[in-house]
Amino acid sequence: MALIRSVLHMAWMLLTVIPWGLALVLISVWVGRTPLWWFAVNWFRLVIWGCRVLLGIQVRVNGMENLPTGETSPAVLLSKHQSTLETLLLPTLMPHPLAFVFKRELLRIPFFGWSMARLDMIHIDRESRAKALKQVVAQGKGLLAQGVWIIMFPEGTRMARGEKGTYQTAGTRLAVEAGAPVIPIAVSSGKCWPRKGFVKYPGVVRVSIGPAIASVGREPKELMRQVEAWIEAEMRRIDPEAYL
Repeated sequence: MALIRSVLHMAWMLLTVIPWGLALVLISVWVGRTPLWWFAVNWFRLVIWGCRVLLGIQVRVNGMENLPTGETSPAVLLSKHQSTLETLLLPTLMPHPLAFVFKRELLRIPFFGWSMARLDMIHIDRESRAKALKQVVAQGKGLLAQGVWIIMFPEGTRMARGEKGTYQTAGTRLAVEAGAPVIPIAVSSGKCWPRKGFVKYPGVVRVSIGPAIASVGREPKELMRQVEAWIEAEMRRIDPEAYL
């Protein structure tokens, strides 16, 4: 049954992304970046609706009150990354447009990648880490000044449920340079949407948004250690079975 549900959900994503992606590319000629972002988010909402109806995945969120308020209040979101689910889910929860930091190769994906190229994203070349870091800081500061929040996955890639990667400091370096608070996020998506598996499973995915951490006067490495400690402790709280 889980396999059938997963096939149906994949078909739902493909059937909706093609017209949505084409429409986004076409209207990007006349529409500004902010309304274009919210147009894209409506497709994310369709996918999450499909997760609930077709896959039986329920989402429980806590900590929304920890998000900064104000139209131009900056924030750097640093999230646990276990599956594709959080990349689709988190934009539907946030009150600000988001800019993801991701590898440039994703722009080659038909329809989805073409759409992403029209939005305010930070596309990096992972082969040159020094150049990528400078790009993240330079572009990120400009976007934060416009009221766009930056979202990054500090472990750099999807991690299997119950595992921890090496937390990189690009996100905290950007936060320190821009004077923006860091918002740590824990998410237990791997419980229902495995890192590399096609088959998804019904259940509850929990998203926990932590208190804002001030970056002014901090060292990026020390700040990242605090972010890592909060995320990993919270992961054990929201998904204890994965850490037995």
